[in-house]
This record gives sequence, C-alpha cells and structure tokens, in this order.
Amino acid sequence: MHGISRCVAMVGLLFGVCAGNAATAAEKITHSFLATGVETVLVDDAGKVTWRYPHGSRDGWVLADGHILLALTKNREYPGGAAVEVTREGKTVFAFKGSQSEVNTVQPLDNGNILLTEAGAKPRLLEVNREGKIVVEVALQAQTKDHHLQTRMARKLANGNYLVPQLLDKVVREYTPKGKIVWEVKTPHWPFTAIRLDNGNTLINCTLGNLAIEVNPKGETVWKLSNDDLPGKPINDACGAQRLPNGNTVITSHHATAKQVKLLEVTRDKKIVWTYTDDKKSGIHHFQILDTNGKALAGRPLR
Repeated sequence: MHGISRCVAMVGLLFGVCAGNAATAAEKITHSFLATGVETVLVDDAGKVTWRYPHGSRDGWVLADGHILLALTKNREYPGGAAVEVTREGKTVFAFKGSQSEVNTVQPLDNGNILLTEAGAKPRLLEVNREGKIVVEVALQAQTKDHHLQTRMARKLANGNYLVPQLLDKVVREYTPKGKIVWEVKTPHWPFTAIRLDNGNTLINCTLGNLAIEVNPKGETVWKLSNDDLPGKPINDACGAQRLPNGNTVITSHHATAKQVKLLEVTRDKKIVWTYTDDKKSGIHHFQILDTNGKALAGRPLR
C-alpha cells in the first residue's frame, strides 16, 4: 500500500470498517501534510510528494506565505543544527546556526520571532528575531549526560510561558521567560510532544512508550492511548502529535518503516479513522497536518 490509506478503523491485524466522530463506512478522509525526519517533504492528499528539501529535519511549519520553517538536523553545513526558513524554490531567507549539539525545536511566533531549543552542555530555549539576534534566553534545567535526549517539541504558550518536554528526565515543564518552573508533570516514558490544549489540559506523546496521554492542570491523566487500545498495535515510537479541530489526534510512528503505518488519526473513543504509509524505510519525526479533504485547517495548529 502506497500513499494515503483508505479511511478505515483496524480489524484483525490491519484494517476494517471506518468508525468514530463524523466518519462513516462510505466516507473517505484525506490529509495533506508536512513531514520532517530523515526526509523533509510536503505530501498531498493523494500521497504524492509535492516538495522536498535536501536536508533532514526535526521540526517544521508551513507559514502563511508558503515558506517552510525548519529545525535542521546537524549536517556538514550546520554542525550544531539550525533553524532556517526556506522558499518552495529552496532559497534560504533566514538562518540561525546552532552553537551546541543539536537544534530540536522551531516555532514561528505571533510577534515575528522564532523559538528554538539548543541541546548541549548548556541546554537552552531561545527566541531570536528576524535579524538573528537572541531576544529571550531561558536556561533549561535538564540532564546533560545525553544531549540528544534533553528536549524536543518546546512551544510558547498563550500566557507567554514555554512548555518543554524533557525526554530522559521523564518530565514536561512549563518555564517562564525568566526560567522559573511554574508547572511540571512526570511522564511514564520519554516525553516528545507536549501540547497545551484549549481546555487547559496537556497532550503528551511518550516516544518508546508508544503512548499518548492527556493530563489536566493537576497532572492527572484524563485520557490515554496505547497499542493495547488499537488492533494491530500500529504505534512504533510515538513522536510527533497534532490535535485536530474536530478533536481527533494524529500521531506519528517514528520507527515505522516501509509499508508500515507512519501516521494515524484516532477519535476520542480510540477509533482509527485515517492512516498513512509509504514505501520509504525512514519514518516521520514530526509533521503538520495542513488540510482535511482539501479544506485547510482553521486556527492555530495544536502541535
């Protein structure tokens, strides 16, 4: 099976009849999306790659003008990783070179700045302006014995604070711009994605735990999804996540290889209504769902 799958839930080992929210057996769900990882690509709703960037990436966003903002995996040109903005023609219009081991997060901010994190001996979260000047620097209280497993998808919140998943520490922390920790929750495995939802809860993906949990402000788990809930156990390294406007959750399986499920969309009652697979050996690190059935998603992506 190549490209976008049929809208189905899973029966037996693989697929069956579609169920959940507004989906019916006769209905087909499609999505186009940006995928980051070993390959950085845009994929249309038929599963066709429509754009490709020649470097691996960790995180990324499609901007309103069509440009792509990426956190680049370290390479010869960027040995400490980087945050870059590129046009569809591949021209770089902004670049901030990482100064330590890795750049693992990038986020476009409403004030025009760009948020990123640096992993290394001095793990930190930065806001930089379009001239590349650091305007906010937050020292992160993370372990330093394994730089790669310090942080992942940090995000700026509406209240001005920053939500930071800290993998090897097994904790998600909320930092103020002055570096004070004002909220935290311990996680059952390495947290990769932490999304503050509109209702105040936080959706967290735990990588090798193959697990997604939603916790309330008290840190209590109010929703949980694991392979035990899904026929065929399709989750394989639950890295990136996105909560869609309809309340469904999309999860990537970073360790999925050719012909395995790499993205899956589940309803609140844990029914699979969409999957994506392809023939590539590499998985998807994180992603941004751009539309559903050709209609662009409204509002700020929760990812």
